[in-house]
Amino acid sequence: MTALAISGTGLYTPPHSISNDELVTAFNTYVRNTNAANADAIAAGTKTALVESSAEFVVKASGIKARYVVDKDGVLDPDVMCPRIPERPNDQLSILAEMAVTAARDALKAADRKPQDVDGVLVGASNMQRAYPAMAIEVQDALGIDGFGFDMNVACSSATFALQAAADMVANGHARAILVCNPEICSGHLNFRDRDSHFIFGDVATAFLVERADTARGANSWKIVATRLKTKFSNNIRNNFGFLNRTAPEGVGKPDKLFVQEGRKVFKEVVPMVSELIVTHLADSGIAAAQLKRLWLHQANIGMNDLIARRVLGRDPLPGEAPNILDEYANTSSAGSVIAFHKFSDDLKFGDIGLLCSFGAGYSAGSVILQKL
Repeated sequence: MTALAISGTGLYTPPHSISNDELVTAFNTYVRNTNAANADAIAAGTKTALVESSAEFVVKASGIKARYVVDKDGVLDPDVMCPRIPERPNDQLSILAEMAVTAARDALKAADRKPQDVDGVLVGASNMQRAYPAMAIEVQDALGIDGFGFDMNVACSSATFALQAAADMVANGHARAILVCNPEICSGHLNFRDRDSHFIFGDVATAFLVERADTARGANSWKIVATRLKTKFSNNIRNNFGFLNRTAPEGVGKPDKLFVQEGRKVFKEVVPMVSELIVTHLADSGIAAAQLKRLWLHQANIGMNDLIARRVLGRDPLPGEAPNILDEYANTSSAGSVIAFHKFSDDLKFGDIGLLCSFGAGYSAGSVILQKL
């Protein structure tokens, strides 16, 4: 079999950061204004008063302390509570493609590659800016890559599923190298008026290059030892926004057209699913958990990550063994595990083994065993 590698990674971080204190201040102002406007109905018992939040609650519930966003003013305006991103004319690069291109250029530089060395672009992300043309083709054009591109969406698992697709195509000779990009403007589908989830997401873009291991020349290249994907249908994480919304005007603007989840059910069901996937994947690959030097897990919730790492390793993870970037980036959907890998992998040594895993809506999960070249 053809040995494959991730030969470079890239990261684009938006310029604006929102702390928990800033976010909670805006949310609580909205709560007080709404309760005041509905004071009579609340007193009559026909409406329920909204409950304020706190920065301490956010950290305890998620481990998140801040998040980056493409627009800060709109999110923090109690009368708006949504990013404001002006439309661009069709002859301009779209904002998600622009983010992807920036991360992609970093990945190409890290891999010591030029656009002419790449034959394909995959954009794997939770939310696409439009139905067509594909963002991947737009990114391909902006980078000057002669080949092909397509989009794919498996929610928070989009990066690992795209990695699998890229690896299969390179292994079968359909491309010399494929660039995978994960641009995420999660603030665009987050309900900032929902106390249980308004703090969860941030915006970011990641990218990585997949090529043959014997051609990889990036200073931080990793052999793809084995990959495994799993899906199991669930409605516990859902977003009903789509092109058919206009055909049912009674539902336009309703909360289910943004991110919604049953958090406790997700925790209870996803942790064992992902833990079993990783443990089985390692066993089938002849690798003991004790051989893992690092776990780069999807960055959704610190409690989930700690518990999954504990079940995989059979003990509490040591500091830095399962790094998290939640405190700075929050949940960045498909990009989260790639950020962790990008930031916490170059210190490892030749032959070291690590595991990258993403999981989320679907349910979906992808496990990738990697070895330092």
